[in-house]
Amino acid sequence: MQTRTLGTTGPQTSVLGLGCMGMSALYGDTDRAESIATLHAALEAGVTLLDTGDFYGMGHNELLIGEALRGVPAATREKALTSVKFGALRTVEGAFSGYDGRPEAVKNFAAYSLQRLGTDHIDIYRIARLDPAVPIEETVGAIAELVEAGHVRHIGLSEVGADSLRRAAAVAPISDLQIEYSLISRGIEDEILPTARELGIGITAYGVLARGLISGHWQRGRALAANDFRGMSPRFQGENLDHNLDLVDALRKIAEQKGVSVAQTSIAWVLSRGEDIVPLVGARRRDRLAEALGAVEITLDADDLAAIERAVPAGAAAGDRYPAEQMARLDSER
Repeated sequence: MQTRTLGTTGPQTSVLGLGCMGMSALYGDTDRAESIATLHAALEAGVTLLDTGDFYGMGHNELLIGEALRGVPAATREKALTSVKFGALRTVEGAFSGYDGRPEAVKNFAAYSLQRLGTDHIDIYRIARLDPAVPIEETVGAIAELVEAGHVRHIGLSEVGADSLRRAAAVAPISDLQIEYSLISRGIEDEILPTARELGIGITAYGVLARGLISGHWQRGRALAANDFRGMSPRFQGENLDHNLDLVDALRKIAEQKGVSVAQTSIAWVLSRGEDIVPLVGARRRDRLAEALGAVEITLDADDLAAIERAVPAGAAAGDRYPAEQMARLDSER
């Protein structure tokens, strides 16, 4: 497995990370046995970065990862890196009700995560969304105290804008910014990515397949389960979906010419954006994981990249990446 380093202060990790959210929540029904098998397959293949959030399935995802880590040899377990998001507040019914970045809350969230994961430290710790009521300096300062105490190894950020990146980096070293980045979500290229590079902050890119939309597997007319949040996503609605799948069809022609899949082409494009970017693939099954790992072997030359740009130009997607209420919570979109 190839490796990359997250920023100038972060850890070395596998060139692809595994985003584990879908194994517990938000994408419809889950399969515990297949999730554990997929986690084991990823670790055996050399994937070291496991990304989760303490609010994914109300702690279920961390418990799942902890169970998977206990089921592999010690040498494999020691290489695994846990990347944990915190701060999201939930209701009993499962709705999101804001974010809490107060220093005392940061340490409380960390204590629960360590217990669920069954580890003595978290490798990268980050608030999921900026808490508008708490200066980012205070939140990052609290994580820095956890680093000093040995409970956390590195400080990350998630979905923050360039100004917040600068303010956070002035408090403590930041390893990476986790943010959506794909062929149809390229907003970070204008200001956020250049700022991260200036500051020596790496990027862990989630949504590289746009939640399956540009995987090549999404079928027109597909029915979604009631507990699949994509049913509320603007990009999966009506004419927006038709338009976006037309983009996928154009991308499919390029993939077929190279003898690879659409998903592999989409992942390889993100990999081509720079050595400081580590894509997170949200595979929930072993076959999807195997497909994603195949992207590492793909080289996109200048002609390939130009063809991809023609097929899916920047800004070509129809619909926002989240519903309006969630978009309003994104510091990265201001």
